[in-house]
Amino acid sequence: MKLKALIVDDEYPARQELRFLLSKFDNIEIVGEAANAQEALALVKALDYQVLFLDVSMPGMTGLELGAAIQELPKPPQVIFITAYDEYALKAFEVNAVDYLLKPVEPGRLKKAIDKVIKAYQEVAAGNEENMPQENNRAKSGPSQIKIDRIPAEKTGKTVLVAESDIFYAFTEQDYIYIKTHNDKLMTRFTLKELEARLNPQVFFRTHRCYLVNLHKVKEIVPFFNGTYNLVVEDKEHSEVPVSRAQAKKLRKILGF
Repeated sequence: MKLKALIVDDEYPARQELRFLLSKFDNIEIVGEAANAQEALALVKALDYQVLFLDVSMPGMTGLELGAAIQELPKPPQVIFITAYDEYALKAFEVNAVDYLLKPVEPGRLKKAIDKVIKAYQEVAAGNEENMPQENNRAKSGPSQIKIDRIPAEKTGKTVLVAESDIFYAFTEQDYIYIKTHNDKLMTRFTLKELEARLNPQVFFRTHRCYLVNLHKVKEIVPFFNGTYNLVVEDKEHSEVPVSRAQAKKLRKILGF
């Protein structure tokens, strides 16, 4: 079982450290990050997360307040609090937290918390199967998933949902990931690898380690040097997306030239 996870912490180094620790777990897929509770709540309402790794002390809405708000949702994700303060543990469990970990997080302790989340979901799944009509059991070959063609991104302090068809390309810039639409450059919490997995592979192509492009938005292919290319896309600025030499051969095969 692989759980879609959201990391919520107002400190970027703390998010990076937790992302590194979670990358060791095959059953965790880090789908996004949030720097505050309001942003996290918008993401949880938009996407089907299974687990939140949530800090307690954040400006504005606290992690405990977010935990309480999440419980009001139709399908609340499981919550694991990760904080430097031990005095909030009781309140954390009052909002149905699965576990409460103290920073710095020990990998073994983190594994136990994740195991609790997996066990909880397995018990729910087993109960649903027992209560399911027999014909539905035969028809169900695997867990159902809701897939939406929207990507959460930040715009003027708000979280907006960008349609796949509106994305011209995604790229890395100074350790952040941005989505480029016709007019806007929007920051997203996903990595390029995560975006590549979420977006339609028949349309989006990884041209470079720092770029992922919507081939439907390309209007020109310009030879560059040493077997590489630049793709001119149809956004407002007619931006150029580089194609590495390693990916150029794949691109030529896809486009047939």
